[in-house]
Amino acid sequence: MHTTEHQSEPRIPVVVRAPDPISLAGVTSQLSQQRGVRVVEGGGEFRAPVAVVVTATMDDSTIAQLRRLVRIDGARVVLVADQIREAELLAVIECGVGAILWRHQATPRRLYRAVLAASRGEGDLPSDLLARLLQQVGQLQRSADDRPGALAGLAPREVDVIRLIAEGLDTAEIASKLSYSERTVKNVLHGMTTRLHLRNRAHAVAYALREGHI
Repeated sequence: MHTTEHQSEPRIPVVVRAPDPISLAGVTSQLSQQRGVRVVEGGGEFRAPVAVVVTATMDDSTIAQLRRLVRIDGARVVLVADQIREAELLAVIECGVGAILWRHQATPRRLYRAVLAASRGEGDLPSDLLARLLQQVGQLQRSADDRPGALAGLAPREVDVIRLIAEGLDTAEIASKLSYSERTVKNVLHGMTTRLHLRNRAHAVAYALREGHI
C-alpha cells in the first residue's frame, strides 16, 4: 500500500551503484517498488539527482567514488553500508554524504525515506551513527578555534535549528517545535551551510558541536 506521500511527490530519478550483481538487483528491485522513485541507468550525459551507493566495507576507492558522485556529478548520495568504522566516519561526511542507511535496515520503505530526504537536501542518519559522529567530532576537533581564519559563529536561531537536527527531528518537526514555517527552517539551514561552506546537515551538526554550540 502506497502512502499519499508517494503520490504527492514527483518521481525521483535514482542511479544505483553496488559492488556485485546481486546487491545491484536487490536494491534496484526494492526502489522500483516505490511509486515516487524512477531507477535509471548510470553513465552517459544524464546524471541522476540521487545516487544510492551500496558497500560492504569502506575503503579508499569507495571514498573516492562518493567524492566523485557529490563533487563532479552533483548527486545527493544515500550510502547503504554494513559498517562504518570510526576512522572512516568523518571522511564519509566530509565527502558530502548526507544520508546513510545500515544494510540490515534497508527495507523498501526505509530506502525510499532516505532517497526522499537526500533529494530534498535534508539528509538522514541512523541515531547511533549520529551519536558516534558527535562524539568523534568533539574528541578530534576541539582545536578549531585556534586555526587562522576560523569560521564565524552561529546566530541564535541557527543554534536552535541545529540542536533539533542533532536530536533527529525533520524539517516539519523542527518548524512545529520552533513555531516557524518549514520554508523558514530551510532558509535558516541554507544560509548557515552556504555561509560556513558546510556540505549538509550532518556536517552542520559536526561544526556546531566542534564550536561548542551544542
